[in-house]
Formats: sequence, C-alpha cells, structure tokens
Amino acid sequence: MLQHQYIERDSGSVVSEQLLGDRMVRLLYHQVRENSTGLFKLLTSSWSSQILGSVNFDRPVLNIRSFAAGLGIDLSECLDPPERLGTARKLFERRIRYEDCRPLPDLPDAVVSPADARVLVGSLQEQSLFFLKEKFFSFEELLGVDRSFWHRAFHNADFAVFRLTPDKYHYNHTPVAGKVVDFFSIDGSYNSCNPSAVVSIATPYSKNKRVVTIIDTDVEGGTRVGMVAMIEVVALMIGDIAQAYSRRSYDAPQQIRVGMYLEKGQPKSLYRPGSSTDILLFQRGRVRFADDLLQNQFRNDIISRFNQGFGRPLIETDIKVRSHLATAVR
Repeated sequence: MLQHQYIERDSGSVVSEQLLGDRMVRLLYHQVRENSTGLFKLLTSSWSSQILGSVNFDRPVLNIRSFAAGLGIDLSECLDPPERLGTARKLFERRIRYEDCRPLPDLPDAVVSPADARVLVGSLQEQSLFFLKEKFFSFEELLGVDRSFWHRAFHNADFAVFRLTPDKYHYNHTPVAGKVVDFFSIDGSYNSCNPSAVVSIATPYSKNKRVVTIIDTDVEGGTRVGMVAMIEVVALMIGDIAQAYSRRSYDAPQQIRVGMYLEKGQPKSLYRPGSSTDILLFQRGRVRFADDLLQNQFRNDIISRFNQGFGRPLIETDIKVRSHLATAVR
C-alpha cells in the first residue's frame, strides 16, 4: 500500500499520514466510479455525505481522552473540558484557545494560514518555478463560470491548497484583513479530499460544493495584498460550512456578508466533521510564500501520493492556523 508522507513544519521531521477510511476511498474512487457511474453519484451526494457523517461521527465515544490521543489531538488546547466532547463530532468541532496556542506572527504585512492543515503552494503562471495548472482545480470552475470578472482579476494567480484531515481543528480563520466585496456558494458533489481521491479524479476541488469569499485587502487597515479569494470546499462526510465570524474569541458569531470588514486571524467558519479543503487565490505578484514552504515542496526524498500524475513530487507541509504563510510584495 502506498504511503503518504508530509513534513511537520515546526520540527522539519517527515511523518507518515494515517489515512482514515483509506480502504473505503480506494473502493469508491476506483471500482465504484469505474463500474457504476450512477452508484458513484449517489454515494457522493449530499444525502450520502450526511449519512456517512452521522455513522462516523455521532456515536458516543466512551473514552474521549484515549480517542483524542490516538488521533494526536491535544485536549489541553480546548476551551471546553473533555467531558463535554463525548462524540467524534463534538471533538472535531472543538474550539481552542487560539490566542495562546496559535499566536499571530508579529508581521503586519503577513498573510496567515486559514486552518490547521497540510498545505501545497502553486501558481497559474507558466514561467513560475512552482507552476501547477489545473492539477487540483479548474480555475474558471472553481470561482464559478458566471464570475468572469473574478476570472480576470485572478488571472495567473498564485494559490495555496490547504487539506484538512478529519482529526484537525475544523474552524477556518481569516488569512488577511480587509473588506468582503463578494460572497457566494456554488453547488457540487461531496468528494473525498483523501490524496487517493484527488489523484483519481481530475480537478476535484472545483467540482465539490464550495463557498467563495472575495476580500479586498487594499483598504484602510487591510493587509495590502490586493484581492484575495478564499474558497472553502465541502468534502465527503461534510454536510455544511457554518459561517461564524467572530471579532473576539468565538463570541457573537456573524454570517459573512458583503461590506463586512474582517480582521486577520479571527474565526470565520466551521466545517462539519470529516476531511475538507481551503484554497486561497492571490493576485499575481502580490505575495511571496514563506521560504520553508517553497523549499519543502521541492524535496524528493519523501513518499507522496501526489507524485502520481503530477510530473514531479509534491510535498505537503503541516501548517498551523494563524501561522505565517506569505508576505506582501510591495
């Protein structure tokens, strides 16, 4: 069985990922998809996603401490005591003391990670050293075929793909400060974000149900990196993305709306349990990704399922929410 490894950012160590539900994913994205198109569509529908989510996440967990430890979840980060986290769903929808556990970098022009996730960075510019065109998404489909204005604005964009695994903290935080100028959702399927599924289906993230937030950062108090598109992608076993922006802790959560000013690093939304994906698009030439993320991605001594069909190894780095992702280019 092919492993999937990534780099742990803080230590630089190589880690083999525990691929939850890997057998089911291989069956679904190979045998079922190839032999029964109708059954595959049924199994990746909203109805099936909700059923799978309930079966996997709503059963009581008798020993939540042992369960969390087995997944590498640090309960000391949580706002709520362990006895209140009695199911996998409650554990995966946990709130954390992010001001203490995930402090913002002391850089006013920094773009930060929107999630605890495994990240790949890329570019739609052919001359870029990290050119990755239509490997993870179709650019036009991702933003919606009727949003040609944003197609032009993000032509030759740089991007970052954040893959959240089921054990991750599932709140998304705002990667930049700025004003919301567009906000919309696009219907689609509920496909897995397991690396096997990504490789098996061309451009899967642009075919999933997703929510798009366009943020203008060139406003007073903004991060000054131009327009930023934040795309939250619904995955298998995810039935919803709850928009819940809070200016302080998790207090008084608000629905995202056009005209709202978002502060950097604050909770923005919550994925329901399961794997899921964030994608950030940056206008050409407005950001430079952190050097360690770029260097890690070009290593060739790590086993990655993204080696298949991509022309060269693509190595993910495990990144913390609110940590340094990129810096504004002046």
